[in-house]
Amino acid sequence: MEVKKNPKADLNRNSGLYFVIGLTIVLFATWRMLEHKTYVSDEEFVNVLNVMDEMDEEVPITELIKTPPPPPPPTTPDVIEVVEDMEEVEETIIESTESSQDTFVEEVVSVDDVDVGEEEEEILVPFAVIENVPVFPGCENLGSEAERKACFNRKIQEHIQKNFNYPKTALEMGISGRVFVQFEIDGTGKVSGIRKRGPDRLLEEEAVRIIASLPQMKPGMQRGRPAKVGYSIPINFMMQ
Repeated sequence: MEVKKNPKADLNRNSGLYFVIGLTIVLFATWRMLEHKTYVSDEEFVNVLNVMDEMDEEVPITELIKTPPPPPPPTTPDVIEVVEDMEEVEETIIESTESSQDTFVEEVVSVDDVDVGEEEEEILVPFAVIENVPVFPGCENLGSEAERKACFNRKIQEHIQKNFNYPKTALEMGISGRVFVQFEIDGTGKVSGIRKRGPDRLLEEEAVRIIASLPQMKPGMQRGRPAKVGYSIPINFMMQ
C-alpha cells in the first residue's frame, strides 16, 4: 500500500520564504542599531548650568592708598613795590664795516699775478682712431703703430682663451650665446668702466671676470698726452 503524504504537512515547503523574512528582520534591526543616536537631555544642561552658577569668585582685598593733595599755588602779594633804576648805562657805538662808493682800494692786483689752473679733461677716444694705441705687455718692441694694434688684438684674444671658464650652472642649464663687452683703458693703463650685454647673467658675470683680469698696460696717447681709450669685443659661449 502506497503511503500518500499531505502537501500541507510538509515542513520544508515555505522554508525559503521564512529564511528571507528572518534575514530581512535581522538586517533591519542591525541597521537601526547602527543608526541609533543619543542626545543630551535638557536636564543635564540644567545641571551643568547650575553647577557653574554656584562657583563664587573670590575678589582679592586691595589696600586703598590715599595720596595727599597737591600744595596750593603761591599767592601774589597785595602790594607791589616798584624800584626805580637810576644807574646810567654807557652806550657803545658800533661803526659800520660796509664800504661806500667814496672808499678806494689802494692795492692794485695785476692780472698777470693771478694763476689760473688749467684742468685737464680726460676724453674718451675709440681704439680705432687713437693716435698711439695702448701697449699690451709683450708688444713693446714693435716699431709701427699697425703692428702694435694687431699685437694688442691678438693678446686680448689669447687672454680670453687662457682665462675662459664656462660657468658650470650655465652648462648644466644649456645656456649659451654671445656677450658683448665694452671697457676702457684709462690714463694709467688700467681697465675700468666695464659694460656688458648678453643672454644671461651667468655668462655676463664670466665675461666681466675675464676682462677685469687684464694686466696693466701702457696707456694710449692722443696729441702727446695720455688718453682714455674705449675698446669692445664679443665673447662667444658655445657648447660642443
